[in-house]
Amino acid sequence: MSHTHTSPLPARQPPHKPPGPPDRWWGLPLLREMRDDYLAFEARMRREHGEICVLRLGYERAWNLMSPELVREALVGQHAQLIRWERGIEVFSQVLGQSVLVSEGETWQRQRRMLMPAFTPRRVAGYATLMAQAAQRVLDRALLLNQSQGTVAMDDLWSEATMDVILQVLFSHPAEGDARRAAEANRTLGETGYREMFMPMTLPDWLPLPGKRAKRQALCTLRGLIQRHIDARPTGDTAQGEAQDLLGMLLSLRDEDSGAALTPEEVFDQCMVTFQAGHDTTTSGLLWWSWLMASHPEAAQRATDEVDAVLGGAMPTAEDAARLPWLQATLKEALRLYPPAPALMSRRTTAPIALGGWSIPKGSMLRLTPWVLHRDEQLFPQAERFLPERFMAGAPPIPKGAWMPFGAGPRVCIGQHFAQLEMALLAAMLLQRYRLAVPPGAEPPTPLLHVTLKSAQPIRLVLQRRAPTAAPAASGLRSPSPSPATRAP
Repeated sequence: MSHTHTSPLPARQPPHKPPGPPDRWWGLPLLREMRDDYLAFEARMRREHGEICVLRLGYERAWNLMSPELVREALVGQHAQLIRWERGIEVFSQVLGQSVLVSEGETWQRQRRMLMPAFTPRRVAGYATLMAQAAQRVLDRALLLNQSQGTVAMDDLWSEATMDVILQVLFSHPAEGDARRAAEANRTLGETGYREMFMPMTLPDWLPLPGKRAKRQALCTLRGLIQRHIDARPTGDTAQGEAQDLLGMLLSLRDEDSGAALTPEEVFDQCMVTFQAGHDTTTSGLLWWSWLMASHPEAAQRATDEVDAVLGGAMPTAEDAARLPWLQATLKEALRLYPPAPALMSRRTTAPIALGGWSIPKGSMLRLTPWVLHRDEQLFPQAERFLPERFMAGAPPIPKGAWMPFGAGPRVCIGQHFAQLEMALLAAMLLQRYRLAVPPGAEPPTPLLHVTLKSAQPIRLVLQRRAPTAAPAASGLRSPSPSPATRAP
């Protein structure tokens, strides 16, 4: 990825302080409001104070950046003067070690440089078959749940599907009995991590305090799962099949400068962050997409017709994903309305910088909230509505930096191509098999921030089994597999 440098916005010394909420009680009332409903709080700050404002949060002076121009200038133009918010990194590192998501400076640059070949669009396309094969098992089993209970818990369905996918892609092995326990461990760590973000420090996990035992067990479950798969791979294994999975790729990486491989600790940490991000964020994206499609049957029917025309009954490939523009548009619009990482993108200035005409001193905190950008009426007219046509060819251009579910700048999510391909394949395979419907009387789900975006209530949908679909006549070179709708679960 090229790191384009933009000219900094001109600094000035205004005659008054920046806008912001009243500075009372060291910002404790603001912290309490943030903890109770972070996304609503950030939306209120944008509504009442504009695209930039300053908050006192304990001993911190935090600058909220609420426009694409300010965010891009910070993350792209001023990235050399920024580091990740220390408290957030401290919390994340308890789970993710010193992985590329957590590290800074030369360590981060080396890790990013070494990992990039594993996540290029071309390399990610090679994982498509593993993704589809893993998803097929889970999606076909969903019919049994639907028949026995009338509805399917989409949280569980997508959690199991993405768990199967990430374990297959990482280790060339299905989840087997690991999926449910690992998904529950992920959920526990997300909840505890979010709570700890609002604490000045993390007390030792061995203390007999509420939540500590659950956190210890969750960490033990995930670390044991990852280490078990790494230990099962013989040293220096270059078997053709397993060399194509992500673990094989990580073990084969060499630094282009020194020729050194990743250390065993780095391999473990990169597996952990890939496992966490590849499961949690994709589950969130597909969960909210499912609700939106069930709530908008016309958009869902158009996506189903497109999938049928392109795929028929065949298993989708990476090349097929690019031939499904309406399906891709529905996914992008779902990521706009419900970004998996909607907030907590915080940075610390390591030198004075200028943004939006304001001089921001060294040591300031910058706070960025994609949730607010994505729902700004000036950027997205009728911002609260689900309108996938925003992302279709011929639509008015979206301002650069206004849509950022994967971040921006040099630290943009390294797995964004992986996540987008996985969501496209799994969404297409679901539509091949089922029509989605909202159960009668069901209330819209309430977004809940636990590091990634969850629903406060389980999202249950009716999955109506579809009739078999013939393969597209124009696809003479493809030999379609039997229609997924006709396979026994």
